[in-house]
Amino acid sequence: MGRHVKLSVTSLQRLATDEPLPVSQRDHALTGNWSGYRECHPKPDLLLIYKKPDDDTLRIARLGSHSELFS
Repeated sequence: MGRHVKLSVTSLQRLATDEPLPVSQRDHALTGNWSGYRECHPKPDLLLIYKKPDDDTLRIARLGSHSELFS
């Protein structure tokens, strides 16, 4: 999991300061059981699921590859 954390620091900094993510990270809202959360792709097969309930809070729910998170 350490490799995931290192790759995601820039994305986390942007999310925490309300800066937009690059289009290549495909930030989008989730639906269904994950309604209210968002997902972005800091790397092609690295997904970050998060929620920003208010200006001071960034809640990281899951971080991993698609197969790690949804298998």
